[in-house]
Amino acid sequence: MGMTRNLLAIAAILFLALLSQSTFIVSEQELAVLFRFGEVIRSDFKPGLHFKIPIYNDVIKFERRILTIDNPSEAFLTNEKKNLIVDFFVKWRITDAAQFYRATAGNEGVAAQRLIEIIKDGLRAEFAKRTIQQVVTAERSELIGGMLVRAGSTARELGISIVDVRVKRLDLPDEVSDSVFNRMRQERGRVASQLRAEGAEASERIRAEADRQRTVILAEAYRDAERQRGLGDARAAEIYAEAYERNPEFYAFYRSMRAYSESLGQDQDVLVLGPDSDFFKYLKRSGIPPNSRP
Repeated sequence: MGMTRNLLAIAAILFLALLSQSTFIVSEQELAVLFRFGEVIRSDFKPGLHFKIPIYNDVIKFERRILTIDNPSEAFLTNEKKNLIVDFFVKWRITDAAQFYRATAGNEGVAAQRLIEIIKDGLRAEFAKRTIQQVVTAERSELIGGMLVRAGSTARELGISIVDVRVKRLDLPDEVSDSVFNRMRQERGRVASQLRAEGAEASERIRAEADRQRTVILAEAYRDAERQRGLGDARAAEIYAEAYERNPEFYAFYRSMRAYSESLGQDQDVLVLGPDSDFFKYLKRSGIPPNSRP
């Protein structure tokens, strides 16, 4: 009885060992490749439990998630034959596990190194077509887009796909920075001088226009004032004429009184008239001596 129990236990252990060697689990974060004596026979496994034949089959798993390669600073030559220091990183993932194994023997380090070389070749080509200023001011889609298309087709031969490439930093070598900054200062100074000149020209034009309008306004105001003054004088003459027609004697008396008021009684005044002059006609009638002061 004890021997039978031991045999059953050994059989159970062997069965479990055989079962564990005959199954494998693929998670949602993994890709799996099934081999038969080292030959790839299948790589399209979905997440879940799968079976294999022990010894006859072998399984290798790869990362399904997005991976990152952070490339250190490196110099790229621009169209001006000047070096530009560039930092960038690459986001990539394995899309064809079987092709990835055939191309890299399943080594992620080898795949990353080859991918970096592909990306650097593409960036060299893009930077070589542009000046430093064009590189700095270029849109990301313009700078990276064409390179991604070319690099993507090469990366597919490795069984991987490029998710994204981002440039973290663009910098100039120390020996180039000073000359570039000086040129930028000179350019900004030229633009500033041009703007100041245009501002001064506009100021003079506005001032000249304001002076012209002032002269025109003053001339028109003087013209209108003279016209109104002429109309007033004409109306006054008309009123005087009407008054004279109504009572010539009173009009003559009123005018004489005005003349007396404006001519007599002022200090330092000298008036030389003959005693028979009509100027004192109304003073004679009133009995006031002509040489007396009111």
